[in-house]
Amino acid sequence: MLKEEFQKASSEINSLTARPSNEDLLQLYSYYKQATDGDITGEKPSGFDFKAIAKYSAWEKLKGMGAEEAMQKYIALVSQLKEKLS
Repeated sequence: MLKEEFQKASSEINSLTARPSNEDLLQLYSYYKQATDGDITGEKPSGFDFKAIAKYSAWEKLKGMGAEEAMQKYIALVSQLKEKLS
């Protein structure tokens, strides 16, 4: 049931009429990655790839969070964004 809601939310995020803020996009990314891939692995990007560094840092903050909790937070955030941006 939760996985179905998560998949539905993943597809609904693309139907928003306005673009979420960068902060919201980073949260969505990190919850999604934590839910689907678990804890972050690999080394933090270096140099001037600020987008990759921001994504890495956002995901790294969720280290230790379980997949179910990440899915629930992702679904809740998508719901908030749908109300705010649709």
